[in-house]
Amino acid sequence: MSQQQIFDKLTEIFRVMFDEYTGPVNEQLTAESVGQWDSLSHVQLIVMIEQSFGISFTAAELSDLKNVGALVKLIESKTRKAA
Repeated sequence: MSQQQIFDKLTEIFRVMFDEYTGPVNEQLTAESVGQWDSLSHVQLIVMIEQSFGISFTAAELSDLKNVGALVKLIESKTRKAA
């Protein structure tokens, strides 16, 4: 799965989760940039991503993420291994 395909799918997920956020879903995006992105929605977001991509994250992997760009690289790595 390409990074563009991952971004496209993540954009759909973000639009569902954070319906008030209309900005770009790009590499630099962080929770601080999205008003609705709190600790509860973060857990829901991760679950939606795991289900959508058919992958699982460890707590250590999630704690290392600094922005959506890092998330995309992690998803790309996990989907490559799963293929």
